[in-house]
Amino acid sequence: MTGVTQLFIVGAALAALLSLISIWAPRRLAIKGAALTTAGLFLPVSYAALVDLLSKPKPVDLEWWQGEAAEAEVLASRLVEDEAIYLWLQLPDVAEPRAYVLPWDRASAEQLQQAMREAEQQGNGVQMRLPFEPSLEDREPKFYAPPQPALPPKDLVEPPPQVYQPPGRDA
Repeated sequence: MTGVTQLFIVGAALAALLSLISIWAPRRLAIKGAALTTAGLFLPVSYAALVDLLSKPKPVDLEWWQGEAAEAEVLASRLVEDEAIYLWLQLPDVAEPRAYVLPWDRASAEQLQQAMREAEQQGNGVQMRLPFEPSLEDREPKFYAPPQPALPPKDLVEPPPQVYQPPGRDA
C-alpha cells in the first residue's frame, strides 16, 4: 500500500465519521442529505488532489517525515533563475528518489553548479548537507562533490614468483 492510498483511507474514514455524525444529528432531512452528498463528493475530489500532488516537487520547508536527514544524494537538478531550485534527491533509507523544490538563492545555485562540475570531473555524484534544515551559516557549502574513494590497499606480502616448468622435463 502506498502513502497516497493510506492517506486516502484516513480521509475517507474521517469523511464517513462526519457523515455519521450529521445523520445522527437532530436536523431536518434536507440538511442530512446535503451532508451525505458533500461527503460523497469529498472522496473523489480528495483522491484526485492526492494523485495530482504525486507529480509535483515538495517544498523542503514542508518535509517533516525525513526532516532530520543529515545528507542526501542529488540525482538531478534544474535551476530556474529568480524562481526556484528543483532537486531530485535520494535520501538514505528511502527506496525511491523524491522531488523537492528550494527557494531561489544565487549562492546555493552557484554551489550546486560548482559541485556538479567537480562531480563530473571526478566521476562521482553530488551530495547535499542537511537538505531540510534552513541554515544561515555559509562556512560549509550545502552542495559538494565527495572526494574520490581511496584505492584499496595493496598487499605488502608478496607471494613467491611462479616458475613455469614445461611438461616432460624433470630436472
